[in-house]
Amino acid sequence: MLEAAATIDYAEDKRWKQVEATMRRNGYQPDALIETLHTVQGLFGYIDENALRFITSKLPVSPSKALGVVTFYHYFQMKPAGKHTFSMCTGTACHIKGGEAILEDIQEHYTLFPGETTPDGKISLLTVRCIGACGLAPAAVLDGEVVGNLTVERVRDYFDQWMDEEDDEETE
Repeated sequence: MLEAAATIDYAEDKRWKQVEATMRRNGYQPDALIETLHTVQGLFGYIDENALRFITSKLPVSPSKALGVVTFYHYFQMKPAGKHTFSMCTGTACHIKGGEAILEDIQEHYTLFPGETTPDGKISLLTVRCIGACGLAPAAVLDGEVVGNLTVERVRDYFDQWMDEEDDEETE
């Protein structure tokens, strides 16, 4: 599943020493995998194929198992996230109160689907099963902050603001 390795000098980037320290602290055992993945995610913001290759070269874990863990848990990302993140709750309350319509509008209006980032890297769209804010449904986590009582119009305002804000910064 993992393609041929790109040439990376792991010694040049000190973050790899921190990843290796996590594995060493756990005795290079297979059960160090999730903690090591958390370390990579925290240091780099995502876990790409090169990171999986590095980890599986040090831990007695197959590449397919490591990839399976990364793709199973929603916390782990395999691509860099956009500058802004929009994590739409898809729990029952949010779904019933209009969350699905919000997602559909984002897909139609911005051509952005869950798990994707806009081509310019400005916004990532994620879905989460529940954020524990059912009383605020429909709700989402916008750049780490829970925002409730969302409507299609409010979400468009957030997206448009993020897109305009970025364009303003680029022209300064």
